[in-house]
Amino acid sequence: MSDLLVARGITKHFGGVQALRDVTVTLTRGEIHGLVGENGAGKSTLGKIIAGFFPPDAGVISIDGQEVRFRSTRDALLQGRITIVGQERAVIPQLSVLENVFLGREEGTAGMLRSGSLSARYADLIRRTGFSLSADARVGGLRVSEQLQVEILRALVRDAQLIIMDEVTAALTADEASRLFDVVRSLKAEGRAVLYITHFLKEVIDLSDVISVLRDGSLVRTGPASAETPASLVASMVGRTVELSFPEKRFPPADAPVLLSVRGLCQRNVVDVSLDVRAGEIVGLAGLIGSGRSEVARAVFGADRRSAGMVTVDGREVEIRRPREAINAGIALLPESRKEQGLLMRQSITQNVSLVHLREFAAATFVRPKHERAAVERSIQNVDVRAPSVATLVENLSGGNQQKVLFAKWLFRPPRVLIADEPTRGVDVGAKHAIYELIARLAGEGMGVLLISSELEEILGLAHRILVMRLGRIVAEFDGETATDDLIMRAAFAADQEARHDGDAAMGVGSIS
Repeated sequence: MSDLLVARGITKHFGGVQALRDVTVTLTRGEIHGLVGENGAGKSTLGKIIAGFFPPDAGVISIDGQEVRFRSTRDALLQGRITIVGQERAVIPQLSVLENVFLGREEGTAGMLRSGSLSARYADLIRRTGFSLSADARVGGLRVSEQLQVEILRALVRDAQLIIMDEVTAALTADEASRLFDVVRSLKAEGRAVLYITHFLKEVIDLSDVISVLRDGSLVRTGPASAETPASLVASMVGRTVELSFPEKRFPPADAPVLLSVRGLCQRNVVDVSLDVRAGEIVGLAGLIGSGRSEVARAVFGADRRSAGMVTVDGREVEIRRPREAINAGIALLPESRKEQGLLMRQSITQNVSLVHLREFAAATFVRPKHERAAVERSIQNVDVRAPSVATLVENLSGGNQQKVLFAKWLFRPPRVLIADEPTRGVDVGAKHAIYELIARLAGEGMGVLLISSELEEILGLAHRILVMRLGRIVAEFDGETATDDLIMRAAFAADQEARHDGDAAMGVGSIS
């Protein structure tokens, strides 16, 4: 197949930070080109330059041998037939799925849309991809994984010849990811090029034809995916061998006190959930996306109102109607989306870490900045945040360091119980291992941890005990020593009919998986 795009000598600075340094990649028609590297290596920056988000400081981009200069993503689409499906959804929540998919590609006469034609084209897209999205559904009410499908459908409608996919499977179930891989392979069969950016190393090896590795803004190497292993990619990404295993499990004593007890918790998508977390224990909460895991976390933390149930901390019942009451009771929550729910992206590290603890630094009505800065510096050192200073804006940090800032925020005054919802989503392998070590250390120091993750190996590798949710209920419990991914998946998919019937009746839905 012929070369579609060559990005040669691409260099980019953001302030005093060099994001890319003389990077050259070639994207070929009918090829899936994987791009890997640690957070901050420059993967997303390269993808956004190719997609026209911003220009390079140096270097050229050529399409079919002709040099091009993109001033916007629209330029990239019109001149190069290039589009990007990124980590952040680019949908219009108020519009329907159909309107989002055909945005800018509507058909009409004298200003009137031909809705019948669009509906027929949409039905053809659905048949082709295997997605199951109602054309009339409002996009703002869809799950993240479904919004991603909307963006992929829109890329197909625009007839893009190069589709850049940046961390697109982070919010997908295994089944949804498998269907997406089929779509990506069909794009390849049609002669399109795909630049596939991901932290999931086995995924990129299985899907890609070739893989390029970036480290610290420079291209390390490009080679056939068939010659790679996760270990070989990690060694190239970080410049050293990194341990891919999990920390050794140190089980708490059988008589360890219960720190968090939840009884009969009910919420819009949760039915009669009861669980305990002991001192020094990591309890994994597994299940499909939509099974109710995050809803349990938010209800316990007071971010969502519960309709029934009791929460006790250290044996004392606590009334939690809002997050401040949970914090005062000794509960902290790392939410599943750090950018939307956990951090102020355009504020400094200091402002993010100290926000919940401003009373610590207050003198009358004023914050004492020296005390605040010194305390924040100690907190980020405790979790190994890598940043030029505590004045650095969070949006300028890598995903792994952003996640560590979120840990620093809650560990500034260590809670009794930490609820960690998808704690390694969107971080590279090096940062993942550091977060695993941190979670294990916190449990070893006596903290109770409720761990929610869509990655089964994460649950199996860290948890002392595993609870499985389905249709808003806990349907199974496994010991962390003997559990297997097969046992967990069977429980997640095959809850008994009574649980399905009761859950549907309570929630008024046919399925939330």
